Amino acid sequence: MKVLVLGAGEVGFHLAKRLSEENQDVVVIESDPERADFASQQLDVLTVVGNGASLPVLEKAGISNASMLLSVTSKDEVNLIASMAAKKFGVQHVVARISNPEYYGEGSVLSQEQMGIDLMINPERECARETFDLLRSEIATDVVPFADGRVHLVGLKVKEGVPVAGKTLAELAKDLHAHHYATVAIVRDGKTHIPRSDSKIHAGDQLYLLSPTAEIEDIAPLAGYKPSRLRRVMIAGGSAEGEYLAQILDTKGIECTILDRDRRRCLELAERLPHALVLHADATDLELLEMEGVAGIDGFVAATGSDETNLLSSLLAKTAGAQKVVSLVHKFEYLRLIPRVGVDASVSPRMSTVNAILRYVRRGHVVTVAELTSTDAETIEYSVDEESAIAGKMLREVHFPKDAVIGTILRGDEIILPRGDDRVLPGDDVIVFALPAAVSEVEQLFS
Repeated sequence: MKVLVLGAGEVGFHLAKRLSEENQDVVVIESDPERADFASQQLDVLTVVGNGASLPVLEKAGISNASMLLSVTSKDEVNLIASMAAKKFGVQHVVARISNPEYYGEGSVLSQEQMGIDLMINPERECARETFDLLRSEIATDVVPFADGRVHLVGLKVKEGVPVAGKTLAELAKDLHAHHYATVAIVRDGKTHIPRSDSKIHAGDQLYLLSPTAEIEDIAPLAGYKPSRLRRVMIAGGSAEGEYLAQILDTKGIECTILDRDRRRCLELAERLPHALVLHADATDLELLEMEGVAGIDGFVAATGSDETNLLSSLLAKTAGAQKVVSLVHKFEYLRLIPRVGVDASVSPRMSTVNAILRYVRRGHVVTVAELTSTDAETIEYSVDEESAIAGKMLREVHFPKDAVIGTILRGDEIILPRGDDRVLPGDDVIVFALPAAVSEVEQLFS
């Protein structure tokens, strides 16, 4: 499949990297010569320098024989024009990154269908949804829903002196047979390992577990955490992500306080969010945070436009006693830094955008796909039909790649934590955790 990626910023670069690793024919269009050159040197892709909203540039990139356009520049207008042009050229699938709700909400001049866009992604809204999921679970560094929310992938860091530390997965299976979860990955010293039965868990490991949603909090004591309830949240920064999160909290009846240094922005938020307490304040002022009761809140979210400010305010809030601290991160290179400095979790509008687009790109047998902040691996939910190569076989009979693991089989209302003698049947959904090198081989089993 030929894919045109418009924009070689962090989102476009990451998408191009992922798709090229899966042997897709990728062409990157970038207006900045330096960014285009960087992408050309780092990735196995063709690059075209120019404005993606220009017809000659699109033609040079080969839009007439492209199957998909991913328009992910930071400019909504460029993404819209390029998307409409792509449909004129007969591109089958068009995805656009659009942040301004005026372009797609009620009252917009053109509908999504009139613009010819198959999928519109609002990075800030996607990020807010992800943040709320993280806040709801005190233990989680990552939370990703699967199976329409019935199963969640949960990332957590193992504390010192807890029951799971020092034991193999086989030992834990015997000790904790009443707990329903599957360990699909262990991240240690920045490297992701697909675990086997003899894999040992160490304090400090980042674990990724698949668990029925109703039982997530049962895992908390095993990793050294106490179950918690989300009642009060403080948001540092009146960004679009912060505003969308406040809207979600309002619908859930959760008390919300927003701090922002811009007086005008505070007035706007106070008008649009009547149930939130909006304060004109600096979230990097420790004395102010303590005065506003940060020690008694269940969740603190740093959501300014500056990664550095978010990191500082997150550390101050954690020091002052906030229960769960989540930091907004814009730069991909910062994502793996956040857990190491003591912040509980991070979210990225750009990573949220990548995940939403990958879910669309891998349609067909793919139900859901997600990348995580602490690893290059993907978690993919596949549907199984009669023609799937894996259908009807016991897992022990399947030549599954070593860099991938089946974590859960979903059969109707039943959630199965698989063993070697379990069969994958037509109609099942299967959740797989896979490193990049294994994704293509895994997909063949479900095609």
